[in-house]
Amino acid sequence: MEYRRLGASGLMVPALSFGAGTFGGQGPLFGAWGSSDAREARRLVDICIDAGITMFDTADVYSGGASEEVLGQAVKGRRDRVLISTKTSLPTGDGPGDAGSSRSRLIAACDAALRRLDTDHLDLFQLHAFDAGTPVEEVLSTLDDLVRAGKVRYLGISNFSGWQAMKSLALAERHGRTRYVAHQVYYSLVGRDYEWELMPLGLDQGLGALVWSPLGWGRLTGKIRRDRPLPARSRLHETADYGPPVEDELLYRVVDVLDEIAEETGRAVPQIALNWLLQRPTVSSVIIGARTEEQLRQNLGAVGWSLTPEQTAGLDAASSRTAPYPYFPYQRQEGFARLNPPVLARG
Repeated sequence: MEYRRLGASGLMVPALSFGAGTFGGQGPLFGAWGSSDAREARRLVDICIDAGITMFDTADVYSGGASEEVLGQAVKGRRDRVLISTKTSLPTGDGPGDAGSSRSRLIAACDAALRRLDTDHLDLFQLHAFDAGTPVEEVLSTLDDLVRAGKVRYLGISNFSGWQAMKSLALAERHGRTRYVAHQVYYSLVGRDYEWELMPLGLDQGLGALVWSPLGWGRLTGKIRRDRPLPARSRLHETADYGPPVEDELLYRVVDVLDEIAEETGRAVPQIALNWLLQRPTVSSVIIGARTEEQLRQNLGAVGWSLTPEQTAGLDAASSRTAPYPYFPYQRQEGFARLNPPVLARG
């Protein structure tokens, strides 16, 4: 397994990490992903650790906290060998204090996560979303206190816009607060919006990307093709509305090229899609999920090799979309290009 620095921090993380959202299997949405109990989860964790995957990501909203509980049981006895990442801020109840990033909510959420995970510290504590109702200074001072208290080692964010992340980073620097080092983002061959603003921000500010749903919300598993629409029994029928939308033609265009590369390399479609992400700027770790041992072992085949420049170029072209304003001039107009040197490989 390859290990990379998490953003501008000194923390080394595996290129692939494991998403424990399938652990627990409770609740209407975040519990619908899977039903791994402690025994099944421990087996998946065993496979991960043997393969060098030492970081495990969860959240308090996954299965109403059951994901954290099951993960805590699965890593019991080897906590010193793994990194635990969890998230908070999304609603976990109907009460007025059950959502957001207020001081009281963050302290309570951190303590509850520590209790459920049965650990004395979180290696990475992330805000699952931006809370527009709480002053950024309050959020930063609270998180800084948690770091100084030894409850949290590193801080991150998830699903922030560029201005939200930059405001937080600027205020942290101004007031000497602990800075965010990670941004957990949606990024895939059929969802490259991350590249236009958040990737340049990550490069400039030292935010390492932790990629969620790298297979495009289950669309790049190799089961969907032009002549083979979504299987009737696919879970995507139930969950598609909750995830990022993808136009059919874009998906088919990308899958056509993935199939060509699969024929050339003997690799599975998901392995190729994951490998493409591992070559992208700012990506510190790609979070893979699996409900079964077979799925996990297949995803592990994404590391230890690299796409050729020609194969990467083919995927770049197939997945390319016109950038939204104000980013599209950077691609097309020489004057803008002179002001913005090409530091990224954009398809």
